[in-house]
Amino acid sequence: MTPFVRLSFAALLAVAGSVNAAQTGAPEDPAPGYPARPVRMIVPFPPGGSNDIMGRYFGNYLTERLGRQVVLDNRAGADGIIGTEIVARAQPDGYTLLVASAAHAVNGGTRKLPYDPLDSFAWIGMLGLGPSVLSVHAALPVNSLRDLLAHGKANPGKLVLSTSGGYAQFSAELFHHMSGLKLIVVVYKGGFPALLDAMAGQAQINIGSLIQTLPHMNTGKIRALATTGARRSAAAPDLPTIAEAGVAGYEANNWWAVGAPAGTSAGIVNKLNMEIARYLKLPDTLKRFEAEGVEAEIRTPAEVRKMLPVEMAKWANVAKVANIRTQ
Repeated sequence: MTPFVRLSFAALLAVAGSVNAAQTGAPEDPAPGYPARPVRMIVPFPPGGSNDIMGRYFGNYLTERLGRQVVLDNRAGADGIIGTEIVARAQPDGYTLLVASAAHAVNGGTRKLPYDPLDSFAWIGMLGLGPSVLSVHAALPVNSLRDLLAHGKANPGKLVLSTSGGYAQFSAELFHHMSGLKLIVVVYKGGFPALLDAMAGQAQINIGSLIQTLPHMNTGKIRALATTGARRSAAAPDLPTIAEAGVAGYEANNWWAVGAPAGTSAGIVNKLNMEIARYLKLPDTLKRFEAEGVEAEIRTPAEVRKMLPVEMAKWANVAKVANIRTQ
C-alpha cells in the first residue's frame, strides 16, 4: 500500500512554485554557501528511539545532499528537556538543529521549562507523524476494542495498562479518560519494557509505538486491537483506529519536526525546509516510512509554529483531567 502524504494548501503552493522554478532552471538557493562546516543535529532522547531513527534518516540524507557531515548528537534526559535546552541556547547560525517530537508539546503544556517551547526556536518543518498501537495480552478474552471496553467495564480496577513516559503516557491517559474504564496505568522507563510486561501478562493492556509492536503482533503473545491516529496506518491497514473502533473522538499521534535556535536566518530555514520537502517525496523515504508506520507530513515553518500551541493546549488539558502531576 502506498503511504499517504499530506500536503497543506501552503505546501501545495510551495510545491507548485518549485515545479515552475524547475521548468525555468534550478531554484535559487536561499542560503548560498550554507553549510560550510559540519552540522550538529541534537536528538534529546537516547539512541534507538523514534527521534533518533527519524533524525538519523534525515541526517544521512542531508549529509549526501549538502556535502557536509550532519552529526547526530544524543543528549537525553528529563523527557527531552536537556537536549532541547542546548539547542535553544545555541548560536542561531544553522549549525545546531533539533529533532523534536510530540514530547516537546507535552512538556510545553505541562511543565515550567528553561526555554520557551514556541519562541525559543525557528521552526523549519515536519518530517512525519505516526500513531501508537493499543494491544492486549493474548490470553485476555477480547478480540476487538469493543470487547475490551465491555470486559473492562465488567472488571473495574483490575486491568493494568502499561506504557512509557512523556507522549506515550499522555496518549494512554487520554484513552483511560475517554474510554470511561477504570484502569491501573503503570508508567515504565521505556516503551519496550512496558510492552514486554504486557506480553508476559503482568499488564493486560499496552499502548506503545507501532514500529515497536509490529514485530511481536504475530508471535501469539500480544494482540493488537487498534491504532491511535486519525486514520488507519499503512503499516497495519487491517487495524481500525481507536476512534472508529469504539472511542469516538480519540486521536493521539506522535510527530517529528526539525527546529533551530530562534534568530536563525530565514534563508537557512527556507533552504532546510525545501530539503525536507524534497526528502519526503523520495520513493525510498516513503517506502521506509510505510514500513515503520509513519506518514510523511510536509508543512511550512509557519504551519509548524501554528500547530504547536494547539498540541500544547491539548496535552495540558489531558494532564488536568487525568490529574497527571506536572513539574
